[in-house]
Amino acid sequence: MKSAAGQQPVYALGDSRQELERLVQQAEVFAPFTRQLLRQAGISPGMRVLDVGCGTGDVTFLAAELVGSSGEVVGADISASAIEWSTHRAATQGHGNVSLVVGDPALMSFQHQFDAVVGRLVLMYYSEPANALRRLANHVRADGIIAFQEFDMSIMRSVPPTPTFEWAANLMRQALTLSGARVNIGLELTSVFSDAGLPEPLLRMDAVIGGAFHFPYNIVAATIHNLLPTIERLKIASAGELEIGALEQSMREEALGYRGLAISPGLIGAFARKATEG
Repeated sequence: MKSAAGQQPVYALGDSRQELERLVQQAEVFAPFTRQLLRQAGISPGMRVLDVGCGTGDVTFLAAELVGSSGEVVGADISASAIEWSTHRAATQGHGNVSLVVGDPALMSFQHQFDAVVGRLVLMYYSEPANALRRLANHVRADGIIAFQEFDMSIMRSVPPTPTFEWAANLMRQALTLSGARVNIGLELTSVFSDAGLPEPLLRMDAVIGGAFHFPYNIVAATIHNLLPTIERLKIASAGELEIGALEQSMREEALGYRGLAISPGLIGAFARKATEG
């Protein structure tokens, strides 16, 4: 689903309707973090913004709200199914300042440069993220904004450790890593920006934390469900071992029994301004 610069590992979660629905649910949870990052980076009314690997359009729509009717946001994704879904959502939600296209922005050309390029959970799918970021930055004018938000999955855990959540977190990390994704690339963003020829970025980190009733265990369970074809293909586990239907309830019950909490992957945001020419 995410964009690739021609060297991208397979998006292990696919682009089924179930995955698109999961992405929307996940986006609702992450929206406050991403909105804050975009504001802090300087996305403001009147700007023209490129959203890389837009998926179901949620980051595109956040940016569209910030740039207002005088601005414009272009969302791009290599998945035609995702673009069809996000185009429908844009129309029904009245985002008249949004356009959506199929393709990899790192390989595309645009008639005019952008004031900003943004993305969430997209650099993790490039095999050469610095090279991809360098290409993407070429779409941005001098002194324009580059802002990306990526995972640090190393912090995903339960406290105290609960068996089902720990098993699910490890399974997610293993399946994504073996499929080629960089699950902790958030921790590499300073070097990725530097290798792309960009200034050292400012950084922030956010995560979801909650107990038995205030953590999105449903999204963890849906992620495992949608990873199942990859999990079986890589021979990590079989469907019979996973008991997907009971996964969410098991995690909640264990958190309640342990009087514990769960922590999501960290979302590390990085942003910088492209150097002025000359």
